[in-house]
Amino acid sequence: MKKVLIVLTNTLKYGTKNEATGLWLGEATEFAKIIQDAGYKIDYVSPKGGFVPLDPRSMKYIDDEIMDFYESEDFQNRALRNSLAPDEIDPDDYTAIYYAGGHGVMWDFPNNIPIQQIASKIYQNGGFVTSVCHGIAGLLNIKLPSNKYLISGHKITCFTKSEEVLAGKNKLVPFFNQIAAEKRGADFVKKRAYREYAIQDGQLITGQNPFSAKAVARLLVKNLNKKIG
Repeated sequence: MKKVLIVLTNTLKYGTKNEATGLWLGEATEFAKIIQDAGYKIDYVSPKGGFVPLDPRSMKYIDDEIMDFYESEDFQNRALRNSLAPDEIDPDDYTAIYYAGGHGVMWDFPNNIPIQQIASKIYQNGGFVTSVCHGIAGLLNIKLPSNKYLISGHKITCFTKSEEVLAGKNKLVPFFNQIAAEKRGADFVKKRAYREYAIQDGQLITGQNPFSAKAVARLLVKNLNKKIG
């Protein structure tokens, strides 16, 4: 059975600003738990490999389920301390790729060509490209062999401009994911701010905000189970 690849950030702060950011913990753990519970194996990759920092604000939204997964030696070792580097990944081993969010991804996801190539190959192999919240930044510049943007002409969602304003980070981010996606020809859809929402369009599955990781995972599992069946 092929595996699911989870992409995490290595970014510690908001660009040159002395303010900490990193992975939004629940966006990784909630997704990973559902995938593992469904019987699928997962690997973790980051643009540089190795250490993955946590956004300290995400620790305010921890329940027992998130904490149990976070404290596991597997997650601590394979995700946070020793994430794989892109050159350690064979795309043919994976049936899906998932980009977790946290504001840090806006600096190291968009222009990481090696991970873009991994995602493109998974997609071309018939696999799924998925993301939640700011994780969409990893999809923005993925191109197909036709040189067309992967998200062009597809319905997608992500952390909206209004949610960025509500989060108080609109002056710290280098761009707005919603606007960047629309400029690349995506059909952007959304629901009310901070409500769970995920959408599928073909092989693309995207979630709107931090509360949508489980919805993305459930959609992906549904599709993977169909492929096996």
